[in-house]
Amino acid sequence: MIIRDFKQAATLFLDSVSTFTCNELLDYKDFVFYTVVTAMVSLDRGTLRKNVVNSPDILAVIRDVDHLKKFSDSFYNCNYKSFFEAFVEISDRIKEDKFLGKHANYFVKEMRLVAYKQFLASYKSVTIENMAENFGVGTEFLDKELSHFISIGKIKCKIDKVAGVIESNTPDKKIELYNQMIMKGDHLLDRIQKL
Repeated sequence: MIIRDFKQAATLFLDSVSTFTCNELLDYKDFVFYTVVTAMVSLDRGTLRKNVVNSPDILAVIRDVDHLKKFSDSFYNCNYKSFFEAFVEISDRIKEDKFLGKHANYFVKEMRLVAYKQFLASYKSVTIENMAENFGVGTEFLDKELSHFISIGKIKCKIDKVAGVIESNTPDKKIELYNQMIMKGDHLLDRIQKL
């Protein structure tokens, strides 16, 4: 977690949630906080549901940590306005945290990116106004942020400013596998002809 390997940190935290007994090192509430936060930024939706949202070990403590239940549930249930409200409180806590404080800006960007990707995965095209309304932010802020993520290749979509629409460009997995098979087949035929 200290070196920004949130995926590995989440895996290790989740592996030891049920057996955590080292209260002199870290309070269990803080341990659950780190577990949930690192899992949400790095794990896929199915793993998140199984290991965080429905985990009895986490559910026993998550209500005792301010805004954490709202943060995880609203993200999982795609209630993005509520998610952003809880996210403000969670990001304030992260900024003050001794382990995550220096990674606060990175974490905030990555968490917003994960939320935007999750939202856009449901749509082939959506208006900027609709998406901004769902997230509870302004259209200019959303347009600027999505433009940045698109330009660095983190989100596969394009923005039509004239129509005010965001169109997803997610490649179909079957087409991608087909193209890889054709390339490998051509390479194999070339090698056979050389022999």
